[in-house]
Amino acid sequence: MPQTHNYTAVIRWIGNRGEGTANYRAYGREHEIAIDGKPVIAGSADPAFLGDPARWNPEDMLLSSISTCHMLWFLHLASDAGWVVESYEDRATAEMQMNSDGSGQFTSAALQPVVTISQGDPGQSDELHHRAHAMCFIARSLNFDVSCNAVVEQV
Repeated sequence: MPQTHNYTAVIRWIGNRGEGTANYRAYGREHEIAIDGKPVIAGSADPAFLGDPARWNPEDMLLSSISTCHMLWFLHLASDAGWVVESYEDRATAEMQMNSDGSGQFTSAALQPVVTISQGDPGQSDELHHRAHAMCFIARSLNFDVSCNAVVEQV
């Protein structure tokens, strides 16, 4: 029988500047993301949509979730393959396309991890990243392409 995991988050809008949503420019996009037992995340909209650039926006968090999930699976699979990963850094990018009605959607994301290993076969890199992508809970839930262009450095 399949396992089910449940998640709960409380999203609280704190951007009422005294007029509520009287008009599009009257309210702030500031909000808080709270999960019991964890630090609160300060959120907003992307600055292009009148958000606070100092706060996390949903687009930032989606890209970060894709990259983080891939990394965690990769580290697991690398460990199983006998690799010793010393460092992992990904400069992930994503593209969002806007529609004429104001809606939009992500059309692609690209992971670009640089993995430093002290033990393991660098020739397994593509296979391990492919398997990580196939196992990643987040990537499996998306309706757009995620590419991975990894570099492995051996010390």
